Amino acid sequence: MADVLTAEAVRDELGGLAGWSGDPAGITRTAELASFPDAIAVVDRVAVTAEELDHHPDIDIRWRTLTFRCVTHSAGGVTRRDLELARRIDEILGSVR
Repeated sequence: MADVLTAEAVRDELGGLAGWSGDPAGITRTAELASFPDAIAVVDRVAVTAEELDHHPDIDIRWRTLTFRCVTHSAGGVTRRDLELARRIDEILGSVR
């Protein structure tokens, strides 16, 4: 099982992830896309990445606004896997803007 990161480690890592916030209980990012189809296209790409990593975010879809929440439920908090997924989500979002 992956180790849950300390509050300090999460804070340090979030410093390198634009738009993400949170603590050892979970990290989140909200992004607004140009349209609903654009938002769904991002969700589709994140789904493929999540399957590749075998690690899945919680995703809230509100018209063209997406909120991603990453936490390793089996570990009870944020692990390195969540940070890697957050980085990959950032790459996807960066490619559609």
